[in-house]
Amino acid sequence: MASSVGARASLGLLLLGFGLAAATVAASDGRISGWIYLGSTLQLAVALAVSWRVARPDRRIWAGLLVVVVLSVTGQVLDRSVGEAAATQAAPAGMFLLVQLVLASGLLFISWRRLGSDPVSVLADGVIVAAGSWFLIWWWVLQPTIARSDDPWWVTATAGVTLSVSSIVLFTLATILFGDTDRSPAVWFVAVAIAGAASGDVLWASGDAGRIAAAPTWATASYVVSLFAASAAFVHPSIRTLVERRPALRRRPIAGRLVVTTLALAVPVVALSLTDPVSDTDRWIRTASVVALAAAVTARVGFTVRVNARMQRELERQARTDALTGLPNRALVAEQLTAAIVSSPSSGTPSVLFIDIDRFKNINDSLGHQAGDDVLVAVADRLRRVLPPSCSVGRISGDEFAVVNAGGRATDGATALAERVVACFHEPLAVRQGDVFVTASIGVAFSDGTSSAEDLLRQADTAMYRAKQSGRNCIAVFDASMLERASARLAIETALHRALERREVRLVHQPIVDLADGGVSGFEALMRWEREDGTSVSPAEFIPIAEETGTILPLGSWALLEALVHLREWIDQGACRPGATMSVNVSPRQLHDPAFAASVEEALRRAGVAPTQLWIEVTEGVMLAEPEPAVAALRRLAHAGVRVAVDDFGTGYSSLSLLRRFPVHRLKIDRSFVSGLTSDANASTLVRTIVAMSHSLELDTVAEGVETAEQLGALCAMGCSGAQGYLLSHPVPPRSVPAAIAAIAGHPDLEPVRRTSGG
Repeated sequence: MASSVGARASLGLLLLGFGLAAATVAASDGRISGWIYLGSTLQLAVALAVSWRVARPDRRIWAGLLVVVVLSVTGQVLDRSVGEAAATQAAPAGMFLLVQLVLASGLLFISWRRLGSDPVSVLADGVIVAAGSWFLIWWWVLQPTIARSDDPWWVTATAGVTLSVSSIVLFTLATILFGDTDRSPAVWFVAVAIAGAASGDVLWASGDAGRIAAAPTWATASYVVSLFAASAAFVHPSIRTLVERRPALRRRPIAGRLVVTTLALAVPVVALSLTDPVSDTDRWIRTASVVALAAAVTARVGFTVRVNARMQRELERQARTDALTGLPNRALVAEQLTAAIVSSPSSGTPSVLFIDIDRFKNINDSLGHQAGDDVLVAVADRLRRVLPPSCSVGRISGDEFAVVNAGGRATDGATALAERVVACFHEPLAVRQGDVFVTASIGVAFSDGTSSAEDLLRQADTAMYRAKQSGRNCIAVFDASMLERASARLAIETALHRALERREVRLVHQPIVDLADGGVSGFEALMRWEREDGTSVSPAEFIPIAEETGTILPLGSWALLEALVHLREWIDQGACRPGATMSVNVSPRQLHDPAFAASVEEALRRAGVAPTQLWIEVTEGVMLAEPEPAVAALRRLAHAGVRVAVDDFGTGYSSLSLLRRFPVHRLKIDRSFVSGLTSDANASTLVRTIVAMSHSLELDTVAEGVETAEQLGALCAMGCSGAQGYLLSHPVPPRSVPAAIAAIAGHPDLEPVRRTSGG
């Protein structure tokens, strides 16, 4: 509330000042304008008192302006009371000189506090403005005044010095406005006050010099505006920040500085070219002024050139250096590697080590990105210390670093260097969050004399990924087969994005036989990909890629709906039991998708299949890797009636406690156990144990990969619930499912099961 009142009062004072200035110009009696001037000075004293109580300005500025008021009032009183004698005129002139000196000192202090982030250039531009202003003051005012005046030299000198100090005042005004700091309303009010005072000085002195015939009231009006603008500045709440170091502006006032400094340079030059010196003194002062102005401009240009050169060097350094670690970035590493390749005939075989910090994402996720940055800085320092001077290390991106070994002589040397890097991380990294252990996967590539720097970096990167696939914290040396595999993987990844819309992906179904009655109780949907060129891509090859790239989400949604639609068609055709089920494999990526459960429910609705007829098959790995999102999704589906099966049970690392947490209804015994069922006592014991455990937990069991009648008989004897495999049926396309069901119905190996069930 107080701030808004102060702001309105400041605006009111400024408007009042302009109104009284207009009245001063309109007054025919000089005494009226004089009294208005005196009253304006006194109101400034009142404003200062109010400001001291309310706005609380800086004491130094407040005291300085109070001195200005006292000197100004004293000068006006003396000017009214003294006679025309020169000796008596010197007293008020001295008061006004002191006013200018105090004002200049205060403004110099303000400008020093508000120079901003580029003080030298601001001061240089201010000096140009001051030098140009001084020349104009001399040419326009002082020289004609001295020539016309009959006053003693000390009176003229006092007036000349007073006007000369005005150039300093203009200098400080320029520095305040040229700086890149935030300009508050108080700053603009001060600028209006300085401009008004300078205008009054110029008008008054121009009249004395005979340059213009304007009435003295115009100068008095300018002083009135100046005094009220000063009052407005001190009443405004932002006066508290006048001498504070303010935040920088987003955009510097470059255009305004350019215009003002250009005028300060151009106008004196025009005046010099159009007028001649009137005396030797005038000639010498003109010469000195021009030399000072030229020196200021030269210094400003020189400083600008040096600053631009320094900025150019800094920009080049930033463009070639990593901001976080201070290491060379990828561009500079490529340049260093290129230089090493060019000089390789004399220095040996250059090599590149591509280093990736293992599981760096876990550090960011658990400790935060600031800790991740600290770890990267610590890794950079560790690499600097462990590498020999002949090697240079750079940060490529993220948690990837590269080492250029320009002087290598053999493969063993680069491999030994890589082992040295791996070993250096055996000790923990000391960061602000505590000690952190990291490991590194390293790929090594060698120049063959024809490879470019980018080729070598790509080869080392490919080898690094091979090291990661080999278990991390190890070294891999590049060979051509790696690039071939990487190219093939990229081709698969690219084609996989278009496989659905090209109808290259299809489903096949393998029947699941109920070992209680020998009939087909359900089906497992399996995905196949045949490309347009006729080549087939194994699910073991493209499913992991789809999982990694996220393509598994649209593929999985399509497969789920397609499989349920097929089941609905077979039931409607009478080809299978009305209660037959469909098993669909689901990846961890799908389970972690927040929309997965809703998409399953939508697929069931669209296909017209009951939730109890859908089995969601997950692997044991889902239970270990971030189980919470998977548990939430599966529980929601289980609550709706969908059942969950654990695929390939026994091959992972799940525990019984995880089986309790997940809503599991079926265990699928892996084919590796089934294949040794009749020949390996251990396999037989494991299968028997799984079946017995499932019975105890009231879980269904299905054996995969049944290929012989002996395996089928053993499973029936153990009490396994169901079976699937080549003995019963290969995976078949949807149109062949009715025939496969009919073949299973007459399968001779199932005859004992049917007899036992009474079928």
